[in-house]
Amino acid sequence: MAKSTFSLIFLLLLSFVFSGEIFAIANGQQTWCVAKPSSDQATLLANINYACSQVDCRVMQRGCPCFSPDNLINHASIAMNLYYRAKGCQKWNCDFRGSGLIVITNPSYANCLYD
Repeated sequence: MAKSTFSLIFLLLLSFVFSGEIFAIANGQQTWCVAKPSSDQATLLANINYACSQVDCRVMQRGCPCFSPDNLINHASIAMNLYYRAKGCQKWNCDFRGSGLIVITNPSYANCLYD
């Protein structure tokens, strides 16, 4: 019995380590998905288009708190985080072809609150 319990704990630990989220999970911290600062404009636009085809992105429309007309990376991060949240905050839902980044610091700004 002890050996099987140890094996289960070991496998769970490995799965968390390889997911890259052990620190956040171990400390019960919330995570957010944002665009990597090094992402190019075409990638950011593709991420916005994909995420907003899957989830409601109205929070980014003109007159809404997250509307930022000259900041493509903010819009991409908001869309990516909406998708990440809707899909259950799993690491693979923040990949976006390698352009997503999971953070443990809340990226909210001004009146734009990341859920």
